[in-house]
Amino acid sequence: MMSSEISGGDELDNFVGPVIRAGDFADVVARSIQDDNPGKEVRIVDRGDYVRVHTAQICRLTRKALERHLGHPYELRMLETEMPSFCGRLRTRDDEFVWFYDN
Repeated sequence: MMSSEISGGDELDNFVGPVIRAGDFADVVARSIQDDNPGKEVRIVDRGDYVRVHTAQICRLTRKALERHLGHPYELRMLETEMPSFCGRLRTRDDEFVWFYDN
């Protein structure tokens, strides 16, 4: 998994996305978010116990991308058990989660 060190401050004010428990599933979520947000910088910060996966303004994660990387069907609502936190606001549907910046 890619890792980048980011300290708090203005540069992160508009970054949104999930905080996922560390492990193989976090890697799958990160790769899926990269696929679902083409052309956007995806910041992945590994903090040991958890991994932050964030993009600016809007971060989209689809069930289709997650299932492709997992190699089997997955109910997107189950993501909440692996996601102790997130940044931004979250809109959920059966086929996608969208985190967004709302000042």
